[in-house]
Amino acid sequence: MFEIFKSRLELEGVLITKTALRISQGRSTEPIGADLPVVKDSLGKPLIPGSSFKGALRSRLEGFLRGVVGDNRKLVGNPAIEEEWSLTANEINLLKEQHSNDAALTAAILAETDLVSKLFGSPWVSSKFQVRDLTVLPDTWFGQYQERDGVSIDRDTETAADGKLYDFQVVPAGTPFEFKAVVENAEEWELGLLMIGLHQFESEQIPLGGARSRGLGVVKLQLDEMIWVNPKNSQELIDYLRNLVDEQLQDYVKSPQEITALKKRWSTELLNELTRLATKETVHA
Repeated sequence: MFEIFKSRLELEGVLITKTALRISQGRSTEPIGADLPVVKDSLGKPLIPGSSFKGALRSRLEGFLRGVVGDNRKLVGNPAIEEEWSLTANEINLLKEQHSNDAALTAAILAETDLVSKLFGSPWVSSKFQVRDLTVLPDTWFGQYQERDGVSIDRDTETAADGKLYDFQVVPAGTPFEFKAVVENAEEWELGLLMIGLHQFESEQIPLGGARSRGLGVVKLQLDEMIWVNPKNSQELIDYLRNLVDEQLQDYVKSPQEITALKKRWSTELLNELTRLATKETVHA
């Protein structure tokens, strides 16, 4: 999947908290401070783990796909339960027995891998989509954490449970985080899947962190830059490598009009792929 360079998509932007954000690092052992502090970097600034962003995005896309192709683990697996993976350990071992050639085995595994795992990765296939940890923009942060009170409710009395008062730390609304992501060697329909998922963040449809039922975690993604590299031949790849060494990548930075055209093209490829799969599922049913 990565033995030959085919394409690279780089995305940069800003993720802004529209409401307070709580991504907890677990209960604090400090004698003072919040019982549940937020995740911080080595300098004490708030941090959104790339895994949190990627996990929320993946979950939303899996929900969309199940609505199209049904609850078929070969098309949309459940990463939390091995029995619901598109390929279990036993099935992978069986494929290994059937294919002694590495190339044939790889092709067989990819053919059995569910749609989302092809882009986001799984225990048996590497991810094409990488997200950096989102760090707060340095010139905008002055240590303005907020603390909120929380309480556990006794389900029988529907009142506060004894001794269950706690407080938790949040990052305030309006805090901007730097967003950077890379996608390598993705098919066009996979890029379409990603664009639809990112649009959910752009339209404030995917909350992050805890206490979301209380209105926390609403975020908005603003994509500011897209670098798209898709060499058609060896000379174009050599030109890209030369520009990469010289740090001259302006030719690969897409204009707003080009970004819109690429999103439409990739999304069309995704819709064609989903239509094909939905039709196939209907016929088999």
